[in-house]
Amino acid sequence: MNIAFQGTHGAYSEQAAYAYFGRNTQTVPYSTFDEVFLNVVQSTCDFGIVPVENSLAGSVHRNYDFLMRHNLYIIGEEVLRINHHLITLPNVALGDIKRVYSHWQALDQCEQTLRTLLPDAEKIQTYDTAGSVKMLLDEQRTDTAAIASRQAAELYNLPILQQSVEDDHTNYTRFVALSRHPYQALSTDLLYKTSIVFSAPNTPGALFKALAVFSLRDIDLTKIESRPLQGSPFKYLFYLDFLGDVNNDNVLHALNHLKEFALFVRVLGCYPCANDN
Repeated sequence: MNIAFQGTHGAYSEQAAYAYFGRNTQTVPYSTFDEVFLNVVQSTCDFGIVPVENSLAGSVHRNYDFLMRHNLYIIGEEVLRINHHLITLPNVALGDIKRVYSHWQALDQCEQTLRTLLPDAEKIQTYDTAGSVKMLLDEQRTDTAAIASRQAAELYNLPILQQSVEDDHTNYTRFVALSRHPYQALSTDLLYKTSIVFSAPNTPGALFKALAVFSLRDIDLTKIESRPLQGSPFKYLFYLDFLGDVNNDNVLHALNHLKEFALFVRVLGCYPCANDN
């Protein structure tokens, strides 16, 4: 299997791909999330994996937009512990470092620690954490460090100068696996999650009514996200995750009830919950 992910080999997304699909898969890196979706749609890759939310930084909004734009299904999820490390060339000391490379989100998540360890170092944003390690190796700068995963350090054979430099150690990212076909092997022995997107009329109480169809049936909502409806200023799409599978009568009744007054409803996927749920 070929698994598309955004970033460079050693990225957290690649770790999530191996955790979900197994180490015997072939991972294919792309520069952007859009390329990940397109290469799955076009059958260049069998599956894709993208982050949709981080426990500290919140939702990855672009990927919600791409879920709506592309005709793909969510077939699974993986929750990955994000552990950032300060990586350098060999024989570099903390006092040598004048600048730090990493993805903007990783820099933000390590802001307080970096302020203590390297108060005068310049923070330089890159498109990917693992890519920042590759840049460091290519440039051979002894005054520069990168923030990335242990796997990235091992892949590029560089030492970790300081471990666990994230400010908050409860740092997790939820990834979703993408396919051209919906998840099929539904089993009553597993806990399932369903992801949908819908739009509601701009009338008083419309969103309350939409959420009530689930509350009335004791269906547990795990996430709601709103995104602008392109082409309709100040109107919104609502992305909803809830526990339950689409073969369950209770869930079917809720979705049919929602369709009675929503402008449209689309099921993005029904899939087993990650172990952390």
